[in-house]
Amino acid sequence: MNFYSSNRAILVIFSIKMIDCGEFHMEKVNFFNSELFHENAEKSFLIHANKIHELLPEADIQHVGSSAIPNSITKGDLDIQVRVHAEQFSKAVELLSNLYERNDESVKTATFRAFKDDTSNPPLGVQLTVIDSEFDFFWKFRDVLLANNNYRDAYDKLKKEYEDKSMDAYREAKDIFFQRLMETPEFMKYDK
Repeated sequence: MNFYSSNRAILVIFSIKMIDCGEFHMEKVNFFNSELFHENAEKSFLIHANKIHELLPEADIQHVGSSAIPNSITKGDLDIQVRVHAEQFSKAVELLSNLYERNDESVKTATFRAFKDDTSNPPLGVQLTVIDSEFDFFWKFRDVLLANNNYRDAYDKLKKEYEDKSMDAYREAKDIFFQRLMETPEFMKYDK
């Protein structure tokens, strides 16, 4: 399955600027240097990670997304990946539904669910995945970008190119970028 062409909705996007374009609204994307958000994102991550850990003590809770990568460009949101074993997944969905709103615009499978809290500061996206499932890759993207300045710089350059442009166009370009990243030796080492 091609993740990015068929599962684009997984990438939870907050911090959206809406503009009036006549008869319809077009989402535009805006970015900021992560230095402005890093400390707040880290504090928020720890608060949410503790809440989640109380409900799911066996879960592996990861700070993912651009706010987890120092000196990168971010939309100013926080993404958390909650990794559980397959036998814990149904219970985890139920428990996380008590903490966060289900992100019904996202893909929903037997190994993946998305949650959100747009009122959180910063806005929050939670990706619940079964460990070693097809959707257990958010932490891999983070680790590859942390380890390779060239990939991180290329991703930041892509973001700058789409500043104040259509969110849909940015998502398509980001999909292509991450699809290529999945083909790198650095990413593939995690799939062994």
